[in-house]
Amino acid sequence: MNCAHRALLWASRGRVGWTFGTMPALELHTIGRTSGQRRSTMLTAPVHGGDTDVLVASKGGDDRHPFWYRNLVANPEVELSVRGRTVRMIARTATSAEKAELWPQIVASYRGYAAYQNKTSRDIPVVICEPR
Repeated sequence: MNCAHRALLWASRGRVGWTFGTMPALELHTIGRTSGQRRSTMLTAPVHGGDTDVLVASKGGDDRHPFWYRNLVANPEVELSVRGRTVRMIARTATSAEKAELWPQIVASYRGYAAYQNKTSRDIPVVICEPR
């Protein structure tokens, strides 16, 4: 899916692919936890506003955390790129209380997140990204 998303952005010269429904698309840049190399992943931000973006480490309801999430847990200094603008951020996993508050907004943006949570026994992490 990541490759298809990047191809759409490239083919449209950035005119198409920066939204998914009501959610903005963004590129998350992390440092690989074992390689130390810069990694990039296209994601959506179901909750966004002001200086904060919220990401959901759903991996489609898989029982394993996505690599990007494991990378940012190891090194929370990340970058988010949207439409050519890159911002340095600190990423952290939402507390249980924060997730409970954010989850209704997340599911309102994309109902698939509720299905992903029902598909797995893993508690899907919600990630809050704030400016460094």
